[in-house]
Parts: sequence; structure tokens; C-alpha cells
Amino acid sequence: MAFAARGSGPPRPALTPPAPADAEMPREALRFHAEAVGAQVRLDAQRSTARRRATFRDGIVFSQRPVRPGERVELRVLCHECGWVGGLRVGFTRLDPERVTASGLPPFVCPDLEQQSPTWAAMLPDGCGLTGDVVRFWVNRLGRLFAQVNAGPRLLLRKDVLMGAPLWAVMDVYGTTKAIELLDPTVSAPTPAMPWVLSDEALPESKGGHHRTENFNQGQSVRQLVPRQ
Repeated sequence: MAFAARGSGPPRPALTPPAPADAEMPREALRFHAEAVGAQVRLDAQRSTARRRATFRDGIVFSQRPVRPGERVELRVLCHECGWVGGLRVGFTRLDPERVTASGLPPFVCPDLEQQSPTWAAMLPDGCGLTGDVVRFWVNRLGRLFAQVNAGPRLLLRKDVLMGAPLWAVMDVYGTTKAIELLDPTVSAPTPAMPWVLSDEALPESKGGHHRTENFNQGQSVRQLVPRQ
């Protein structure tokens, strides 16, 4: 009886091990939603940079897709503008930006958007959000909203985010924060060669969180915003 020599015959294709059942699909890089932006917001062509053109308000922006529990939203402060009190607000919302028009957005995420929709946001602590600062924020499966500035400690901002439905990232380019840039955490992003304006120290935060000379009502309601069912 003749036997085939070892290694003879056509080569067998390499076997690829199956992916784990719980493996996640690659995520689309976060960008700002193109249409649901505050009245003073200007986006760049890539929708990675949001700049507030004037005043201290109307700077709400959303992510273009929902953010998963534990996923870091990472951004860099490009411009810190003196003369205002209070700065960047970050958080999450069940409000689908596809169903929101720019004209329907209130001037502030806190407290206006929170009162009109299932939204949970908070202001970064005093001294955070200067030009060049990298801010990361996320929500865990227990509904706790965390943030980290540069290599600083993890900050617990809120612990009442309602889970169980898609959550979009929401940011308010407010007050001393004039411009922000979304970063891809999987890519080492270079530091911009020149910020839009020079950095200045933030003014102390007042109890009401409003501008030192201009009076306004943060609680004003524009219209009720209803999240997607």
C-alpha cells in the first residue's frame, strides 16, 4: 500500500479563530452632530471642532452617535476666553439629535436642556478647561458620570444618569470655554501649533454661574424636547 508523503497535496488555508461572542464592533469616531447645534456654534468641515462665535451662551453640541457605557469622550479645549464666569459643561442625554433642530435648542444645557429632556450634565470644577487641557468624560453602567482633565484624578460629577436607553454625549461650549475639539482616543493627536486666542485665568465661579455684568434667566424654557421612543 502506497502512502502520500508528509506535506504533499494542496496547502490548507490558515484557520482564523472565531471572534469572542461578546466582541464589540469597531466604533465610528465621534464627531459633532451636523445640525443639532446651538445658535452661536460653528463647526469645521470635519465636524471635530466646535467654536462659539459670540456671547457666552447658545453653545450646545451633541455627538453624532450614541456613546456606550464606559466609552470615553475625549476633547481638547482650543480656546479659553477671559471675561466670563463658568465654563465647559459635559454630560449625556437620551435626546436623539436627529430629532432636534437648532432653533429648538435652549441657550444652556444646565438647567434648560435638563429640564426639557432626559439629560444629565455638569460643569467642570474651577480651574479646569484652560487652553490645551484634554478632558475625558464617560458614564458607567451604574449611571455615574465621570470626568478626567489631563492626567488628573477621576472626578465624579453625577451619579443619577438613567441607563437602559441610548445616550448621546452633550457638551455646552459655555462662558470661558470658547472652542473645543473632539479627539479620537485610539489615535495620538498632535497639539495644535497655535490656539485661537491666548489662555487666561478663569474668573471665580459665582453661585448662579452667570456672567458678571449681563443678567439672564437660565431657567427660561423654549419648548419641550421629547426623546426618541
